[in-house]
Formats: sequence, structure tokens, C-alpha cells
Amino acid sequence: MPSCAASSLIDVRDLRLDTAHTLAVQAGADDAALRSLPPVQYVQSLIDELCELSLQDPLTGLANRRYFESVLEQEMDRVSRSGESALLLMMDIDYFKRINDSYGHVAGDKVLQSVARILATCVRPMDTLARYGGEEFAVVLPTCQIAFGTMVAERIRRAVAQTPIRVSATQELHITISVGGAYAMPWIRSTPRLWIERADQQLYLAKSGGRNCVRIEAQPDSTVSAEEKSLLFGPPFENSGWGSLPAADSASSA
Repeated sequence: MPSCAASSLIDVRDLRLDTAHTLAVQAGADDAALRSLPPVQYVQSLIDELCELSLQDPLTGLANRRYFESVLEQEMDRVSRSGESALLLMMDIDYFKRINDSYGHVAGDKVLQSVARILATCVRPMDTLARYGGEEFAVVLPTCQIAFGTMVAERIRRAVAQTPIRVSATQELHITISVGGAYAMPWIRSTPRLWIERADQQLYLAKSGGRNCVRIEAQPDSTVSAEEKSLLFGPPFENSGWGSLPAADSASSA
């Protein structure tokens, strides 16, 4: 008698994978190479391609909001444990609605793609850059001291302002970007939403302060002493004033 597990197996040749295959090829996968794979490897390759697509913004190729927020969660966990610094920058293209209204949405898309490429040249491979939504971009910079964070934010602002963007054969646009930033709170458990809200508040100040500028929240002072670290992360009974646990009684443990 066949087992339940065996009877639930699916023949991969019966799966309807046309849409998945088309999406993978549109994203850059080699059509002929995919079709030449054995069935199981073919399905696994499609799964890998679709997983990659689910984490990308389709217009710019940057990380999408879903993936970016998962990275923020991981980074906040690291900072709360290690006390190291990390900076979140939120960036918004100035007067983007005017571009769409004056030149059309195709031109607007070209601006978004060009800005994404410019931003990618301004950050490190270890940083995570994303299109957060609409004309807003975001980047998280791990292990980022305040002097370096300010330098990166200014580098981004200048690079965008100094790079003309061609939207047609006869039209170049000069645009600017506003940048707001906030550091993660070291040694403190928080949430991505609160971190984003703090960075967004600085972005609002940059916008209301004239645009094409950078505003970064002062780095929080959450210095933790060696004694506090011991209480937070050390063994629960050592150096705590409660003494050591009594040794297990060999007779009672037998």
C-alpha cells in the first residue's frame, strides 16, 4: 500500500508554469537555458527567480519596501544587541509631481530610474538601498558614525543635483532631492515604524526648509556602562549581588 507521503507527491510535468516562466524571462533569465533544465531543477530555478522578483521594485531594480523593512528589523535587532550605530536615510525627489504633470509619466519613470542609478553609486555594497514608494527612496547604513553618515547624505544630495537626466532626445532635466535621517537607538528595542517616523520627520524639515538639503537627527546618546552590559547580557547569577547557585546535590540528583 502506498504511503500518504508518496500519494501526495506532484509530478512537476503537470504544473502550469507558463506565467512563472514568462516573468522569469522578462526579469532577465535565459529562456533557452531554463527550458534545457531537468524538471526538478527547472521548477527550482523558477522559484528562485520569483523569490528574487518578490523582493525587487520592478521599475528601478532596487529593493522594494517589503524587503527593506525586513532589513530594518534585522538591523535594529543588531544595534539593540551590539550598541553599534546605524543610520536610516529617507530621500524624496523635489517637485516630482511637476515632472509628471509637465513631461508625462514616461519621463517621470526615467527620472526615477536615473535617480536610482545615481543613489547606487553613492552607497557601500553593505548598505541596503530601496525604492520606498512613489518618488521616495530609502537606505540603511550599518556601522555608520555621524561624520560618515552626514558625508554620505551630502554626497547623495550633490550627486543628484549635479547630474542632468535626459528624458527625451531633446530634453534634459535638472532635479534635486531632499534627505532626512535618523540613527537607530543603540541598546534599545524599538520598531522599524518608529525609526522610519523619526527619519521622515527630518525629511519633512528638509522639505519645509527649502528642499535640496539634508537634515539628520542628532545621534542618540545611549551609552551603556560595562556594569549595565553585564546586567543586560551577562550570566544571570554572576556579579549580580545574589551570589552563585548552590552546587547540585549528588544524592538528590541521583
